[in-house]
Amino acid sequence: MAEQHTPRSLIVSLYGAYGRAPDGSPMPVAALIRLLAVLGVDAPSVRSSVSRLKRRGLLLPGRTADGAAGYALSDDARRLLDDGDRRIYTRTEPKLAEGWVLAVFSVPEAERHKRHLLRSRLARLGFGTAAPGVWIAPARLYEETRNALERLELSPYVDLFRGDHLGYAATAGAVARWWDLPAIARLHEEFLAAHEPVLRAWRTAREGAEAPAGGEGPEAPGGAEKAYRDYLLALDSWRRLPYADPVLPAELLPDDWPGRRSAEAFAALHELLRDRGAEFVRPYLSGAGG
Repeated sequence: MAEQHTPRSLIVSLYGAYGRAPDGSPMPVAALIRLLAVLGVDAPSVRSSVSRLKRRGLLLPGRTADGAAGYALSDDARRLLDDGDRRIYTRTEPKLAEGWVLAVFSVPEAERHKRHLLRSRLARLGFGTAAPGVWIAPARLYEETRNALERLELSPYVDLFRGDHLGYAATAGAVARWWDLPAIARLHEEFLAAHEPVLRAWRTAREGAEAPAGGEGPEAPGGAEKAYRDYLLALDSWRRLPYADPVLPAELLPDDWPGRRSAEAFAALHELLRDRGAEFVRPYLSGAGG
């Protein structure tokens, strides 16, 4: 299935990669439009998506130092991106002995909308379903789960537990019931199909002979723009995966599990392209881009 990069998702990825100014200064609207145009997003789509993010309280209107209109991240948006960094850029493979965290919830029928919110939030955190109203995840997700539930004011409906799986089914068999492992594997395979060839091409260009004059190698004119484009598309694809995949202990997964390979591919793309792409982005953030 072809990857879907929505304008709103690409804007979030852009802010996550390059738009968190230490002083909280806004990103110029003109920069947003130009930087998203590189990814094939037209100006009306950018403006419409920015409006939706503004209504959700994630972007705040403001003025840049030279008076240009722009949008800055709200405090909530910055916290969400900072929390996401731990998932997106850090992959720690857990040991089975670390155990599990259980979320057991009960929501009154009169507040059924909160039941749906709880389920969707736990799923986004990487929880699987052990039984109706009982959700499970690797124990390392406890702090993030606790923080997310408190932030959304859902903690009164949930009890959290930590413990081990003691049977009766083998844990590997139980995990295959708790999570849809084939669906998660397909997400990794789709990421690899789209972005592993990009990684190979950049490695070949870097390791090969110098690009000819006027070429498009990493150090040639246009190389920074290509690095930006390839990196942001990879980031936009990847940042969903660490939430869909809870990163289970290796002994509980099939031998051909593609998760580690896709994580290594993204880490390599990040190392190769992120800073090179920043060279392309920087002039637009300062108002110097054409």
